[in-house]
Amino acid sequence: MRRLWQYFISLGLSAFLVLTNCGKGTKLHKKTIMVRCDDIGMCHGVNMAAQRLIDKEIPFSASVMFCCPWYQEAVEILKDQPQVSVGVHLTLNAEWKNYRWGPVAGAQAVPSLVTDQGFFYPSRKALFDNNPYLEEIEIELRAQIERALKSGLEIDYLDYHMGTAVSSPELLEIVESMAREYKLGISRWYGERDVQGIYSAQPEHKLDTLMNRLHNLPQNKINLLVFHIGSDTPEMQALKDLNEFGLKNMSKHRKAETDAICSSRFRTFIEENNFKLLNYGQLLEKTGIENWQRPGNLNY
Repeated sequence: MRRLWQYFISLGLSAFLVLTNCGKGTKLHKKTIMVRCDDIGMCHGVNMAAQRLIDKEIPFSASVMFCCPWYQEAVEILKDQPQVSVGVHLTLNAEWKNYRWGPVAGAQAVPSLVTDQGFFYPSRKALFDNNPYLEEIEIELRAQIERALKSGLEIDYLDYHMGTAVSSPELLEIVESMAREYKLGISRWYGERDVQGIYSAQPEHKLDTLMNRLHNLPQNKINLLVFHIGSDTPEMQALKDLNEFGLKNMSKHRKAETDAICSSRFRTFIEENNFKLLNYGQLLEKTGIENWQRPGNLNY
């Protein structure tokens, strides 16, 4: 069965990994959490943060940006890591000043998705102001999935950078159609409960904020915590968000998120409270990939 052998190997990696009984119609008796880390492969600093989680033997789901130059390093880091489930972070935006990326399919194949320089637009609004063609979006998303599948990693699920790939009913149909075609899951399509993130908390308060979130989690739910990890290095310090809503001192925020997940306080809390941690590969093994349903609270 899918990833089953990896599950048995992962049992020996961490004392606090307990596979939840989360199949269809199965009651969840304890608090269950999923850690999903976005933007893996975006740059070296993000990849090094993912390596930290791996070194700590933390089960998590890694959403990889296969259109970014550093995705190949991410592949090397994530391969042969049974406690990590890998997804495609479907990307139609490039938001950093002086560090831009473009389509896997090539700018000439999808001209309505790119600027005059051949890069993705920095925001959803800028992209849709350019009236992108749906067929070109499908071409590009398919190219990203194909690259992921050819990377040598086992791919479990899809999700979406900045929400752009699921920001209209038409785009939702494209993503769902490709999930069916490639037999992949979609993050949030399995009844996961979104837990408010800690990205907006000040770096010095992120760990406390995370612990408060954990204390207040409901039982009998699959609680999804999405993190934006990274390193406070010169590389990431140089990245400036072109969008007004972007956080200042982004590298410090991302390092603080990584520190919070890797902290002994977080790990001890998980162990002492017998939380059930799982990743998307394990969730899909129990529920069945095909047993998803579009959530009703998406903002188009």
